[in-house]
Amino acid sequence: MLRFEENISLKPFNTFGVEAFTKFFYEVTDLEKLKLLFKSAPELPIRILGGGSNILFTKNFDGLTLLMATKGIKVLEEKNNKVRVEVQAGENWHEFVLWCLKQNYGGVENLALIPGSVGAAPLQNIGAYGVELSTVFYSCKVINLHTLEEEILDKKACEFDYRSSLFKTHQKGKYLICAVTFELQKKPHQPVLSYAGLKSRFENKNPTIQQVAEAVIEIRQSKLPDPKLLGNGGSFFKNPVVKESVYKALKLKFTKLPCYPSGKGQVKIPAAWLIDYLGYKGRQFGQAGVHQNQALVLVNLGEAKGSEILKLAENIQKEVKSYFGITLEMEVNIL
Repeated sequence: MLRFEENISLKPFNTFGVEAFTKFFYEVTDLEKLKLLFKSAPELPIRILGGGSNILFTKNFDGLTLLMATKGIKVLEEKNNKVRVEVQAGENWHEFVLWCLKQNYGGVENLALIPGSVGAAPLQNIGAYGVELSTVFYSCKVINLHTLEEEILDKKACEFDYRSSLFKTHQKGKYLICAVTFELQKKPHQPVLSYAGLKSRFENKNPTIQQVAEAVIEIRQSKLPDPKLLGNGGSFFKNPVVKESVYKALKLKFTKLPCYPSGKGQVKIPAAWLIDYLGYKGRQFGQAGVHQNQALVLVNLGEAKGSEILKLAENIQKEVKSYFGITLEMEVNIL
């Protein structure tokens, strides 16, 4: 019989560094034992935890928390200029990116230094600096928690969208991601430099993927706090996508309001600009606050409760809605 740890603090397992306890805890290193666990405790509420970088605990959990800690990176297939690589869910995302750079496999360099695990990456369709996970995603191996059978989901089945997927929407809680297969470039060329900070840095140059990753790391470190030093979950809100007509109406009143193209007839407005305009950047509310360099990042300034950080987020949502008529959607998962 598998043994669970009991009444475990989850503070070390979330990048916000907030306190919360789980009644039972189990570190998953073997999928066969995991299947046995599901069969032996079918009625126990289960929560799956990866790198803990995109969640906010607001209360204790009276169930079983599974920490995905499976490891392994394996090349499955090489063909022409493509290589398919299977990565176990418990691998650290940034460590995987560094592995790719060492092998000179291109495609994930713009996603360097994103915190979290490989298994959690498809849930959010993580993205940064002009690239999303879906651009290099090939398939993932999952366990259907309803049938306890293994399945393979391809890109289409995952229904990727902006910071979203079926794992986060209508099929939330149905699947556990065991491993992810990526399709990468063996001889990288034409790096994605659409982000302004990269475009200006490499103007009239043809940087290597290693140089792009170094630039991305430098930019992220200059804007975003290290969770080991200041508790945070990265960008707390999604950038809202609105119709061009809505943006043009807002632009008449807020003449410096920026935007970026986002498909036919739509634009993406930087949520950070809206929050900064309302004067939140750098402000402290008890032990919760808004980071001084990036208004999208809410931080734990010491011993903040998850409920405190959530209240701050909700107040920001209400004020943005009242002032701009725009609904900010949380990117961080509230538990």
